[in-house]
Amino acid sequence: MDTQSGIHRDVVVVGASAGSLRVLMQLAAALPGGFPPVLVVQHIGHHVSVLPELLGRVGSNKVLHPRSGHRIERGTILVAPPDHHMLVVDDEIRLTTGPKENFARPAIDPLFRSAAIAYGPRVIGVVLSGRLDDGTAGLQAIKAAGGLAVVQDPDDAGEASMPASAMRFVDVDRVAKGEDLARVLQELVREPVTTHAGVSMTSRQEQVLGTDGRDAMQALDGIGSRSELSCPECGGVLWAIDDTRPRRFRCHTGHAYSISTLDHCQASHADEALWAALRAMHERHRLLLMMLELHDSDDPNVEVWKAEERRVRQRIETLRELTESD
Repeated sequence: MDTQSGIHRDVVVVGASAGSLRVLMQLAAALPGGFPPVLVVQHIGHHVSVLPELLGRVGSNKVLHPRSGHRIERGTILVAPPDHHMLVVDDEIRLTTGPKENFARPAIDPLFRSAAIAYGPRVIGVVLSGRLDDGTAGLQAIKAAGGLAVVQDPDDAGEASMPASAMRFVDVDRVAKGEDLARVLQELVREPVTTHAGVSMTSRQEQVLGTDGRDAMQALDGIGSRSELSCPECGGVLWAIDDTRPRRFRCHTGHAYSISTLDHCQASHADEALWAALRAMHERHRLLLMMLELHDSDDPNVEVWKAEERRVRQRIETLRELTESD
């Protein structure tokens, strides 16, 4: 591939989750002032985030939660605000409250995917400590666009699943311990950019689906096929996205899952349903006992209630065995 004269890697996107704070602090402290922009998604949900304050205290670059329309500039670390996906569109930040991806908002994949589309080979993607595998698909998009992939050494991560997934499914360029990450990034931003074929149509279409849900079913039919599975969050049909490793799914409202995240969500929802059923059966049993206490034995309904009480008691025992089987 030919070197593009005068162009270097000049945007860093970082995906972080459980166990990543230590590395984020090390990175912010060690990066020199005026470093190329760093965009960070940490799984925080809707909870208050003090990450900008923490990172700003230790480093030389400005750290903040951006607003939509914020220009992406050197010398800044931009942290996705709680309950918002952070995307890159035309050198600006776009915040959305669209459907969760991998059961998270903010999620890592939307940022990585949008950065690959906006900047192509100029992007360096970094996956840090975390559970499950958010960031893997986004890192694949960055690599397809000619960008570089950096992963925290799983042995150095508080939670190894996210970096281990990235290493399994992505041809990563560097694996680094947290204490070495700033040095690695400083080396990589000096490397010249090479040309590349560009972002896949699937990534582009998923970007559109994440920002504009119109004609979602038609768009999904173009990049996947309808499965026999339903979305754990909205109950809609899930499309299996074509040619993805690990396999990924989307529903027409925009929720997206890797197969590992879908498994995690289904298991969690199944457990919740079992406990809800057990609570309902206990309440039904208490009401039946109350009815039997309040009515005389010659009441024509008593025998019906007694039979129902026995059936409910049996169901309680069955449900209790299921909930205690783990």
